[in-house]
Amino acid sequence: MFNKLKQFKDLRQQAKTMQSVLEKESVTEERNGIKVVMNGNMEITELTITNEESATEIARLTKGVVNDAIKKVQRLMAKKMQEMGGIPGMN
Repeated sequence: MFNKLKQFKDLRQQAKTMQSVLEKESVTEERNGIKVVMNGNMEITELTITNEESATEIARLTKGVVNDAIKKVQRLMAKKMQEMGGIPGMN
C-alpha cells in the first residue's frame, strides 16, 4: 500500500514538473488577421485581432485559430512528455 502511495506521489511530482516545463513553451497560430499565442498549459497569453470583418465572422475565425493553437499545444505536450520519458506504466 505504501508503495502505491509513493508511486502516486512520484507521478504527481512528474506532472508538476511537466506543467512547469510546458508553461515556458508557447505556440502561435495566425490566420485572417487573428493571432493567438498559447502557452504549453493551453492558456491564451495573447490575442490580437486586426481583421475588420463583422463580429460574427471574427468569432467564427477566432474559434478556428484557437482550435488550431490547441492542437499545436497538444503535439508539443506529447513531444515534451516523450522527451521526459513518458508516463510510467503507459509505455
